[in-house]
Amino acid sequence: MKTSGKVDIQNRINFPQWDVVLEASDLGEKRKSYAITIRWYLKWCKDQHLGASIQSALDFFGWVEGTKEPSEFALESWKAALRWFFKEASKQRDSLESIDENSVAEWTLILLTRMRLQKKSYRTEKTYVAWCTRFLKHSKKSNPEQLTIADMQVYLDELALRRRVSASTQRQALNALVYWYREVLKKEVPEMLEYRRAKVRKKLPVVLSVSEVQQLMEKLSGTFQLMANLQYGSGLRVSELVRLRIKDIDFENGYILVRAGKGNKDRKTLLAKGLEASLASHIARLKGLFEEDRGNGLSGVFLPDAVANKNNKAGSRWEWQWVWPSRKLSIDPRAGVKRRHHVLPNRYQNAIKNAALTAGIPKDVSSHALRHSFATHLMENGTDIRTVQDLLGHKSVETTQIYTHVMRKPGMGVVSPLDQIIGS
Repeated sequence: MKTSGKVDIQNRINFPQWDVVLEASDLGEKRKSYAITIRWYLKWCKDQHLGASIQSALDFFGWVEGTKEPSEFALESWKAALRWFFKEASKQRDSLESIDENSVAEWTLILLTRMRLQKKSYRTEKTYVAWCTRFLKHSKKSNPEQLTIADMQVYLDELALRRRVSASTQRQALNALVYWYREVLKKEVPEMLEYRRAKVRKKLPVVLSVSEVQQLMEKLSGTFQLMANLQYGSGLRVSELVRLRIKDIDFENGYILVRAGKGNKDRKTLLAKGLEASLASHIARLKGLFEEDRGNGLSGVFLPDAVANKNNKAGSRWEWQWVWPSRKLSIDPRAGVKRRHHVLPNRYQNAIKNAALTAGIPKDVSSHALRHSFATHLMENGTDIRTVQDLLGHKSVETTQIYTHVMRKPGMGVVSPLDQIIGS
């Protein structure tokens, strides 16, 4: 990591939360992994009682090479992430320093309070705070009270025209800003805002063939292989997969109950018979970890608000435990207590990507490809589209219809004219 001398960025940017610098930066799709490396480095700095600086970055990489033995590719990727971070931090210095920190902290607290009163998810909290921070930085106004509807329209235009974000990303920003204006700033927002809509690009999902699914599974092992099998066998979203609890799996009736899925809806989906024995064995092994946590007096697992309000001790009962618990304990960001959370989605997602690369599958494989493959293979085997819609938890059948475009034989029974020539 080339440097031009020791530069203490922390002294140059008077901002209390490094995460805000990170969240305020619009990371491109190729740089999403930077966030993991940057937070890893910042946590190391905190543990070492060091500030974020070029010198501490050099010390960090010395520690990494001495303890982790990373590959050359991994090391270079981590260095690229920190190079970007220090460059971005310097670039944002002026705009961040122009904002009244006390005002930002005050309005962020009000925003979080409103969301918690309305039972918004922790993920929604982070997303809305991030978008509001980016917007405030873009507006360059020292106090959020000075913001107007025109400022919002200009920002949404820029997202579409200059940054060329997707339609879903622009819609997410719109939802966050409208919520902030109405709930925090107490300003009326017109039902029909005038701004340039980002272009909606219809992308076909990545679907694996049956043989590719088999190749992928062969390159996985242990818990990650079992998770991948369950996701493919039940058509789960990755968030639904990692949040499964012991009581959500009904072995006797052969189904999985997905609680508070997308749109806060519950639904039932399949439990593959071929997975029952291995899944039951996995759950039986968790009993030891559960008893160990109870013996250590650990706080129970996180509970939905409705359950916690009725019985806050339910988190210490067996049936509420996670099916995929994390190895390490963590601090609940809301309650501030130490407890065992479920495994982080990114560890599982990285395992899927690495397995696909090792298997030599020539597709952009993600964990979500297993859900797409579940739906497509069901339809190829003749399952009714309405049934597939219910199993996936889609609100509209039009969403499910996209799989008709990626079936192994689109327009079943239609023969390519080239096959007729070759056959003759």
